[in-house]
Amino acid sequence: MTGPANTGVGSWPARRARISPHRTALVQADRTLTYAELAQRVERLAGTLARLGVRPGDRVAYLGVNDISVFETLFATASCGAIFVPLNYRLSGTEISYMLEDCGATLLVHSADAAELVASAGPLPRVLRTEDFDAESSGEPPSPAVTLDDPCLLLYTSGTTGKPKAAVLTHGNLTWNTVNQLAHFDVLSTDRALCIAPLFHCVGLGQITLPTLFKGGSVEPVAKFDPGAILARIAEARITTFSAVPTMLQMMCQDPAWKTTDVSSLTCVLYGGSPVQERVARAWLDRGVRLLQGYGMTEASPGVSMSTHDGTPDHPVSAGVPHFFTDVAGLSDERITPLGAEPAELLVRGPNVFSGYWNRPQETQAGFTGEWFRSGDVVRSDDGWIHVVDRVKDLIISGGENVYPAEVEAVAVQLDEVETCAVVGVPDERWGEVGVAYVVVRAELTEAALRDHLAANLARYKVPKHVVFVESLPRNATGKVRRVELRTRAAATFAQKGFD
Repeated sequence: MTGPANTGVGSWPARRARISPHRTALVQADRTLTYAELAQRVERLAGTLARLGVRPGDRVAYLGVNDISVFETLFATASCGAIFVPLNYRLSGTEISYMLEDCGATLLVHSADAAELVASAGPLPRVLRTEDFDAESSGEPPSPAVTLDDPCLLLYTSGTTGKPKAAVLTHGNLTWNTVNQLAHFDVLSTDRALCIAPLFHCVGLGQITLPTLFKGGSVEPVAKFDPGAILARIAEARITTFSAVPTMLQMMCQDPAWKTTDVSSLTCVLYGGSPVQERVARAWLDRGVRLLQGYGMTEASPGVSMSTHDGTPDHPVSAGVPHFFTDVAGLSDERITPLGAEPAELLVRGPNVFSGYWNRPQETQAGFTGEWFRSGDVVRSDDGWIHVVDRVKDLIISGGENVYPAEVEAVAVQLDEVETCAVVGVPDERWGEVGVAYVVVRAELTEAALRDHLAANLARYKVPKHVVFVESLPRNATGKVRRVELRTRAAATFAQKGFD
């Protein structure tokens, strides 16, 4: 684990323990681990995993909420030369069973909160409960030759477009993403970071969390997102930083405790996954909290670009500039060109970009154009700053014109009455496709008033043909809207009404 051959993520606790052994690494409730204690526990758990038959290249799955044990299992698995597979605890037993079979897990580690889900998952590999970490006898800790090119992590994509597939991230991918983050914004050894995004997601691990541990700061995993509890913890523990999705930021600034909570300790809050509403960003900025929007994807570990403190005032809705060791380009009409004012599909390359999906050679090949990974997102560039226009697959072509749902949604939420909005396409006999807007309101709003606002700010062909007011939008575990579900709902609803 500590030998010179082990250069991967699994050696991070031991190497940090040599630099700052007595600094606090992880905090949760009344439990605290220093870097020296974390290194000792990781070494012991690695010995236990080896005794249970885990070998280099094996997959060790984890199921449970954010917890110190997630980090212990990640680092111990990596120290064995095996591959860590964190699973989404919000899925069904059937979905968990699919992922366990898909990755061919040798061992499933789970916490007590996931016991019922594990029981419903059907055939299982060998199982280790986190509460048995200390009770289990430990074997000889392994010391395989782990290199930066070896796989470290399988992260399943969110599944918004179909069956989840696992991106294979190497030790090098994770390390270079960490270096990119450190080059882009200041992470200090004195930082106290909250980890509120789920650790089965790239934001939970790659943004803030691993960079903070790399620098010797303190990370506090949060098992369940509760906006009021998060605000209270920020004030109580003098939290300096965290990363989140825009939905979380919105819920926090709408919480009754928002105006009275002391957030002065926050030096930086990162967000990504989707654009943030301007009124939400303004609520944080007005409290003196510096927000940085990032753009990324699981396949890039996840960072591709991020805004900067100096440039954000002039580019308030931009996803920032590319990370230091990440290259970007555009794909338009099958030609690779520099990004510019015209929308094009974003291409990405760099040492943080993965090399493929687990056992999916055809999908891996389809995801690349030469050495460039196809993001599936349409972007444009303004003075080197990236603006996300929309997903390629979300594009609606109505009467031969391109309609980007994100543009329509951004105009809709300008109305104070609109809480959130999602636009999807539905087949139309006359126009090929038309938009269906699913709208969640915070105050009374008529369809006519919404249409008047959209028509005043958008071309006529961009205004959705259908408007549906709903109580909420379907979202996945990371807060992204499940557009596949909305498309299915729209097709079923409006196909019955025929076409104009």
